[in-house]
Amino acid sequence: MNSLSEKLNKIFPGRVVRKDLVQRVKKGTNAPTFVLEFLLARYCATDDVDEIESGMIAVNETLQGNFVRPNESNAAQSMVQQKGSHKFIDKIRVTHHEKEKRHWAEMENFGSKRIAINERHYRENKRLLEGGLWCEVVVGYNPIEDDDYTFHIEELRPIQVSRFDFNQFVEGRSAFTLEEWKTLLLRSIGLEADKLTERQKMHYFARLAPVVEPNYNFVELGPRGTGKSYTFAEFTPYSTLISGGQTTTATLFYNKMRRQTGIIGYWDTIAFDEVAGIRVKDPGTIQILKDYMANGRFNLGIEVIVPASLVFIGNIDDSIAEVVRSSKHDLFKPLPPEFDLAVIHRMHTFVPGWEIPSNADNLLTDEYGFITDYLAEAFHHLFKHKNHVTAVKKRVRLGPGFQGRDETAVYKTVSAFIKLFHPDGECSDGELEEYLAYAIEGRRRVKEQLNKRKSDDEFAEIHLSYLNNAGERVEVHCPESKGIDATLNPRSVRCTQESAVVLPAHSTPLKAVSANTAASSSLPADRTIVPSNLFSSDSAPPLTEQRFTIRYSAVGFSYQSIFGAYLVGAKKLVVEDPYIRREHQVRNFLQICELVVQTGTIKSIELVTGFEQELQREETSKKLDELKESLADVGVELVYRFDQKLHERELRTDTGWHIQIGRGLDIYQCPDSWLQIGASNLDLRPCLETNVNIFRTSK
Repeated sequence: MNSLSEKLNKIFPGRVVRKDLVQRVKKGTNAPTFVLEFLLARYCATDDVDEIESGMIAVNETLQGNFVRPNESNAAQSMVQQKGSHKFIDKIRVTHHEKEKRHWAEMENFGSKRIAINERHYRENKRLLEGGLWCEVVVGYNPIEDDDYTFHIEELRPIQVSRFDFNQFVEGRSAFTLEEWKTLLLRSIGLEADKLTERQKMHYFARLAPVVEPNYNFVELGPRGTGKSYTFAEFTPYSTLISGGQTTTATLFYNKMRRQTGIIGYWDTIAFDEVAGIRVKDPGTIQILKDYMANGRFNLGIEVIVPASLVFIGNIDDSIAEVVRSSKHDLFKPLPPEFDLAVIHRMHTFVPGWEIPSNADNLLTDEYGFITDYLAEAFHHLFKHKNHVTAVKKRVRLGPGFQGRDETAVYKTVSAFIKLFHPDGECSDGELEEYLAYAIEGRRRVKEQLNKRKSDDEFAEIHLSYLNNAGERVEVHCPESKGIDATLNPRSVRCTQESAVVLPAHSTPLKAVSANTAASSSLPADRTIVPSNLFSSDSAPPLTEQRFTIRYSAVGFSYQSIFGAYLVGAKKLVVEDPYIRREHQVRNFLQICELVVQTGTIKSIELVTGFEQELQREETSKKLDELKESLADVGVELVYRFDQKLHERELRTDTGWHIQIGRGLDIYQCPDSWLQIGASNLDLRPCLETNVNIFRTSK
């Protein structure tokens, strides 16, 4: 035991464990880390080599006889019946059943959800009622057939920390220097600080940011085998790891049928492993994800506000040097295609996983670190009860080029580092500057990739900086891209290769709000502006069939400018779009109705749309009925019906024009607030990428 380990044992007695022993036991079992550490603290709390070896045997025997694997639940229940009782190590949660007016215990691996439990157990251990607690528990068998339970809990001893004193934790931290504390944090996750560079240490600490900072959006991409998922799968019971696969709105956010919040309401941190494999079944899930990442809330009939942080981790197989020098690819290449610019823009930091060393035995520590569960409780307290963002805003001075989301990202990252290293909230100006520089780099890495993906100037402000204590401006760079023109100045390369909008030569020019707007959309220079009297057949140019593409974030494309002229002279309009369901989609349809009223000739609108659940159909019907009454007041009839088999997205007039838009009416980026420019004026609202095809058939 070295001097720092001795000091740790003295100040935090009973809260520490030899981390190399954890690694030895871990290789032979799938039990949670905090279960192993509990047993090691019981049997191996010594420096004597022989006693440690005897203790390791006892740990393995205990796991063999008492830890139940999920596929052994039937055998475990049978054993209790035969023996009368048996001791297990399992996760127990207690739920109150309202109709029965009593509590029942549930054992996760034992496989029973109706176990009788004495009130004193959950009164003394409240976490049994708040998601569950790993315990050492004696389960007894009840042979009385008339009773409504088969098993009951005779004895219960928590393995995880059931009570936590934050003030004691802060007091203990004050006994260590900052470097000592950083070493202890690294040892607690199994690493020896002396084997890592200062920069590598910061990357490991950055992985802990979503564990202590609420509503924090984190992405790390890098090679395999660097331990990306460990922090979120093993280090804390307050996080969960989702491995690839399909993600649905009901599972992640809110289940309308059950009226229950999804997993986002039950964890401090949700990590998506192998992020490239994520498949989103419902396109609406991405829009909800954007709302949540921006504001920590979403609305699906009811408003849900939760603090969970989101983590996206995945592998990057390409050479980093080649990617940053490429004019076609960026470092977000491994993300799924559903993750558009708006999702990426909400990421608070991008950790360069390619700089983190692969897992190797020589990096592991053989010294003492905190018991995982104890440190997890400290981080959970910081997550729930501490907020340093306001204090950080007052102390740091950012340079030019920062936009709202850039500032938020930097402030939250710095706040996370303060929580990790200074749980009392106090740090020096020099320490703050170190955290600030790292936070700006992580945000700059996000912006560089956004700027590379988008050919205009929206994300061009990538040269982020801060003012140091001497008042000097310090620009922060990303090491991998410093001096690389393809990343730092990508726009000129991209703009010569592709334009924002592709139009055939004979297409009808679209209306733009002004020449400035047209320029900001990267529209071709020969585009003309249609006169404001768009609906006058005398002044409008002849209508022709056309096909074109609207690029992501282009502006100047309202429904009126795209196809308003094709409605003139029609008496009936049919709108087929299966996705007129959510609030913003109904708002889109309202814009179509207002456009119809402006034409002055259409007297009938027929809408065919779809729905997912009966409740959604009822809510949509109420809104459409209200709109129907409003249209009737101006002499336009609205008829609507629902068709679950509908897939086509098209507008048709009785004059023979067909307007097919790849995304239907939902072609606009949903604004973060309905009180921002573009919220009501569609000419000013950025678009999603889509194709438009306008053609005519015989009437």
